[in-house]
Amino acid sequence: MSEIVLKIAGLTKKYDYKSAVDHISLEIRKGEIFGLLGPNGAGKSTTMNMICGLTQPTAGKIEIFDQDIAKELNLIKKNIGYIPQEIAIHPNLKAWENVELFTSLYGLRGKELKKAVTEALEFVDLNEKREDYARKFSGGMKRRLNIACAVGHRPDLLFFDEPTVGIDPQSRNFILEKIKQINHQGATVIYTSHYMEEIEAICTRIAVMDNGKIIAIGTKAELVSLVTNDPESRMSLEEVFLTLTGKKLRDYGEESQ
Repeated sequence: MSEIVLKIAGLTKKYDYKSAVDHISLEIRKGEIFGLLGPNGAGKSTTMNMICGLTQPTAGKIEIFDQDIAKELNLIKKNIGYIPQEIAIHPNLKAWENVELFTSLYGLRGKELKKAVTEALEFVDLNEKREDYARKFSGGMKRRLNIACAVGHRPDLLFFDEPTVGIDPQSRNFILEKIKQINHQGATVIYTSHYMEEIEAICTRIAVMDNGKIIAIGTKAELVSLVTNDPESRMSLEEVFLTLTGKKLRDYGEESQ
C-alpha cells in the first residue's frame, strides 16, 4: 500500500454558525499531484489554510507524515512548502534576498543557505536576475520568485494555491512543468486552480468540493464515470465539474473561500 502523506478526518471550520468546511475526510498518498477543485466559496482555500496550520479548525484531525499538526506543527512546517494565491514576496528586496529570507526561516545557515538560494533561483530560471529588486519583476517573474521562496528548503509536501493567476501562457506552462519536475524528484503536491486544463494536465487524482464538502474524488476517468454511463465518453473535466456542481454563479466574498 502507498504511504499516506496527508490524512484528514472530520475536518470542519465554522464562521458565525456557517460551515466553510464541513466534516471532510481525505487521504493523499506519497508521490501524488492531487488536485482540489471547487467553485468560489466551496472551502478550498480554508481547507488549505487549515492543513498548513494558518487557520485553526473548529473540529477534526489533520496528520502530515504521521504527525498530528495540533501537536507537532513546528516540526511539520519544516518539511512543507506553501505557495499562496496572493504573491508573498517583499518588493523592496532583491530576488536572492527574498529567497534567503524565507529559506532561513527553516533553519538553513551559512554555505548551506547560500547553496539553497542559488538552487531555488536556478530552478525557476531567475538566477541571472538575482540582484534585481522584486518590484521590477513582471507578474510571471513574481510568481516564479514566489515558488523559489517556498522550495528553497526542499520540502517533501508542497501546496500550490492558484499559482498561475494573471500570468501569460508561457509563464503558466513553465510553472506547470516545474511542478511536474518537483513531483518527479519525489515531492507530493496539492494543487488548486480554476483552470480545468491545468488540473487535467498534471493531477493524478482530483477532489471536487462544493458547499464545504467533498462531493467527488478520483481520477479524471473515475469522475467522468460518476456523471455518465458512456464508457467511451470524451467529457472534459470542465463538463464533469459543471455537472457535479451546477452552473449557478457563485458570487461569494473572499472570506468564504
